[in-house]
Amino acid sequence: MAAVLKRTGQKMPLVGFGLWKVTKNTCADTVYAAIKAGYRLLDGAGDYGNEKEAGEGVRRAIADGLVKREDLFITSKLWNTFHAYDHAKTLAKKQLGLWGIDYFDLFLIHFPIALQYVDPNHRYPPEWFGDDGKVHLQNTSIQETWKAMEDLVDEGLAKNIGISNFNGSLILDVLRYARIEPQVLQVELHPYLTQEPLVQLAKQLGIALTAYSSFGPQSYVELGMDKNAESLLESSLIQNIGAEHRKSTGQVLLRWATQQGIAVIPKSNNIDRLAENLQCNSFNLSESELAQISSLNSNLRLNNPAEIDPRLAIFA
Repeated sequence: MAAVLKRTGQKMPLVGFGLWKVTKNTCADTVYAAIKAGYRLLDGAGDYGNEKEAGEGVRRAIADGLVKREDLFITSKLWNTFHAYDHAKTLAKKQLGLWGIDYFDLFLIHFPIALQYVDPNHRYPPEWFGDDGKVHLQNTSIQETWKAMEDLVDEGLAKNIGISNFNGSLILDVLRYARIEPQVLQVELHPYLTQEPLVQLAKQLGIALTAYSSFGPQSYVELGMDKNAESLLESSLIQNIGAEHRKSTGQVLLRWATQQGIAVIPKSNNIDRLAENLQCNSFNLSESELAQISSLNSNLRLNNPAEIDPRLAIFA
């Protein structure tokens, strides 16, 4: 199953493998295992700090004849400190070099937040803070950054470009000046944060959607950012629906998204779970089950930069 991207007609798999929090020392092996298990979409980012290792896993998989480069759909993201036109282009090329590939299938603006430039030779990835531990904003417009993204397409360095963590008004603003429209919107989306109006808007505009944090609080427990929310994987509703279909709670949560045509990018270091997540499209939830799962919505947003600095309240 795949989402067909509007401008290029390229097929983006509906189930991909997310590289957020995949540790450097296991990343090459994990990527190789994911490709061997059947994953074709790999979702990375400069900020994850593991692009070189992910690229090693890809290179090994290609060398061993598991896949060709064109079989894979590789996504990466531009970090906040590189929003100025020249920096955006330079960093995209650096990231391709880390991956060891010639083009990204999809390149996203990671957040609609411009932070002061940090030279990659000084610190990479730079994360959210300057050397003094404080957040330093930079006056770069999304329009300037988007122009760089479009030029990456012209130069063949990105087949598709898109946005991540953007809300409605900003998406509409990008469309006012975009020569090449965003093909994909990646956002936090799970039964505690269902974002129906945003989903409707993206569908109306023909922008494909990717959900991250499909298991809700699960991804944030180790970071101490789960806000004490009940685990969706242990929710009695999700467990009952899983039992009905003889599927795991993880598969139910992923299917809830993919059945709406939304791509998912779960991560797992467990080989059995890797395969299980990939099989999430082997059954259908009823309309009533989809509605019951959506009724868990409490607008619980777990990834909110405003908690780092109130000036980063992009979801306010």
